[in-house]
Amino acid sequence: MANKKRFGRRRLTIILSVTLGLLAAQSARAEFPEHPITLVVPFPAGGPTDLLARDLAEALRKTLGVAVQRENIGGGGGTVGAAKVARATADGYTLLLHHIGMATAPSLVPGLSYKPLEDFDYLGLINELPMVLVGRPGLPAKNYAELSQWMVSNRGKINLANAGQGSASHLCGMLFRSVTHLDLRTVRYRGASPAMADLLADQVDLLCDQTSDTAAQIARGRIKAYAVTSTQRLTTLPNLAAVPTLDELGLKGFSVSVWHGLYAPHGTPKPALDKLAAALQQLRADPAFRAAQAAQGATLIEDGRSQGAEHKKFVKAEIAKWGAVIRAAGSYAD
Repeated sequence: MANKKRFGRRRLTIILSVTLGLLAAQSARAEFPEHPITLVVPFPAGGPTDLLARDLAEALRKTLGVAVQRENIGGGGGTVGAAKVARATADGYTLLLHHIGMATAPSLVPGLSYKPLEDFDYLGLINELPMVLVGRPGLPAKNYAELSQWMVSNRGKINLANAGQGSASHLCGMLFRSVTHLDLRTVRYRGASPAMADLLADQVDLLCDQTSDTAAQIARGRIKAYAVTSTQRLTTLPNLAAVPTLDELGLKGFSVSVWHGLYAPHGTPKPALDKLAAALQQLRADPAFRAAQAAQGATLIEDGRSQGAEHKKFVKAEIAKWGAVIRAAGSYAD
């Protein structure tokens, strides 16, 4: 009888331990996130990616119920900030917001310290933005035809600004220089804001950058818009609706769009990834977030690439695509 009682107590203890363990595991899953999340922006404050980060942080805060703090870590065309996230604790509390540079870094940066397809868990693409070729206010050309003639006449004297190696403006300028075969002198800045400041001050001639960074200045008449890099005109932005595409102006097949995606360090627990991915899907129904993106000329990604698996496949294809472009660009890519 005593043995039976001891066996019964032991069995009850085991059942209670297992039950408590399961409850603790469920509680741990339900509790994420328990404290603020850090959203790393691998570019200086004030640029196009940082603008998206502000809107994204607020939208995620409303869904997740915790603060989402932005941390700007510029340098290396986005690689310094990306490397930090790749090495961060994989607990869901450190995330990376990165653009097309995620796919171009392997070809642009020798000895890259991380592997984009191995060192991150993919959460989904967020948006896509076209770019605009713009000129300083004092540029004499009134349209692209006049600009083309001016560039030929001033071959070797024209300054083409960009926001640094690996930036979206660097990539657009690289492709533009390659297809036009013009000897444009490149001027690199530490971010989009200083590049735009010098363009506004007539210190550099041209810049190719995202609509989120150029549309407002174009609307105010402070810079000149010559062409957009999308395959169709930007009818959703009234101030850019009449601006032709580079494709229709003769640069056939010219198309550059800047996409942004969200990443976590590889090995992040699945419950955290699931909750983050769900929050990312919900922001597409957030009226404030949608309005902010539309105002910047951005298109929300609502196809399969908004999910982690398709996002990763897309980046893999982009790595191959831009690798070929960068190799063809030669010295401009250095």
